[in-house]
Amino acid sequence: MYKLIAVLVIVILGLSSCQIRPDPIRYGSDLCSYCHMTIVDKQFAAQLVTNKGRTKKFDAIECMVSFLKTEDKNDYAMFLITDFENPGDLIDATLSTYLISPSLPSPMGAFLSGFAHRNSAERIREENGGEILNWIQLKSHLNNSHDMISH
Repeated sequence: MYKLIAVLVIVILGLSSCQIRPDPIRYGSDLCSYCHMTIVDKQFAAQLVTNKGRTKKFDAIECMVSFLKTEDKNDYAMFLITDFENPGDLIDATLSTYLISPSLPSPMGAFLSGFAHRNSAERIREENGGEILNWIQLKSHLNNSHDMISH
């Protein structure tokens, strides 16, 4: 009976340690997995979660996109960004809307913000100007422009 309980405890612990979920970002102490700067701004942080449950944290969306240039995207289960209007809230990057506006500087200089809802991005664009993109357009824009961060 004790062997069965021991095996169950080991299995449960093993499964719980490999959960595929975001890891809370510790602002002011976690380092960006790409540029190694301290993550401080709750409006711009991003995170990748691997298929094995490991996380990579970033101080800006442009750092995450730069990091992904050299990675196998199939290794990742979650692509997350911070909702600009709800600092600290991680949302699905692939379903988000992006605004590149010279009036809204981001930590690494791409002037890039992410939004959970397109209407929010459009409202902020009306106030600040800029260009609205989806995830695919954003990756193409950053991968083909001087806005891409060199490391």
